[in-house]
Amino acid sequence: MALVVICGQPCSGKSTAALCLSVALKESESNSTIRIIDEASFHLDRNQSYADMTAEKNLRGVLRSEVDRSVSRDNIIIVDSLNSIKGYRYELWCLARAAGIRYCVLFCDAEETQCKKWNEQRREKCEATYDDAIFEDLIRRFEKPDRRNRWDSPLFELFPCKDGIQKSSAAIVDAISYLTKKVDSKTRDVKILQPTIATQSARFSEANSLYELDRATQEVINVVVEAQSQSIGGPLNGISLSQELPTLNMSRSVGLPELRRLRRTFIKLTGQTSLSGPPPPSDAESAKRMFVDYLNRELGTA
Repeated sequence: MALVVICGQPCSGKSTAALCLSVALKESESNSTIRIIDEASFHLDRNQSYADMTAEKNLRGVLRSEVDRSVSRDNIIIVDSLNSIKGYRYELWCLARAAGIRYCVLFCDAEETQCKKWNEQRREKCEATYDDAIFEDLIRRFEKPDRRNRWDSPLFELFPCKDGIQKSSAAIVDAISYLTKKVDSKTRDVKILQPTIATQSARFSEANSLYELDRATQEVINVVVEAQSQSIGGPLNGISLSQELPTLNMSRSVGLPELRRLRRTFIKLTGQTSLSGPPPPSDAESAKRMFVDYLNRELGTA
């Protein structure tokens, strides 16, 4: 249904804002599932995650991948992280566009001196804090959102130093209204991003291929298990799935755990091959044929 990007300098109240927004959404009339994605979800240490550019890039990749897997028209995803680089916010906006959902940015606009003070207070309480050098570096590289950019719009601004952060904060109330408002042909103040034809086709093709591959290989496994359950034991030769598919010849009896392991390996290998070669099969018969050939190589003679 929507993707909300929480943005702000370190120790500016982003997690508090994300929590307030999540609680307020659950208390609203929205029937959507609300989920917060943050570093803590993956047990990532903030200082290690921002220790250098490589670690920071890996962190953004982990969060982006989780957002990509989670966004849908049935839930509201809140990304609670620095999200300080405009190019990264653009990437998140692209994910929302590809999913055909609403998108907005909630910006915690806090003064640098206050952020430093809050970081020190957390340190005194033995809570998770930023090392001074990392804190200064993140402050220096922060790219403030600009509502003129499509990936920073609509922009809802919180002012923690002046107003605090509450469920009743004006920015959170406005964000709730934007995220939950019903849309019809006359609605002008709520924008639902529309996927481009190229993006939509690519996502459909990938999802369809993975679905067919998963379903087809499971059907083959079910046939093998059923054939073995009807036999006394020992090798099974000539298991036929259909007239169009090759015969499956097994030199020995194979348990379900091994069959599942072979299936997982086959799916993984097929995915790796598609990165540099042809895409995975998009129809069930092709997927079954490839999997039967793979099982014949691993378990018997083709």
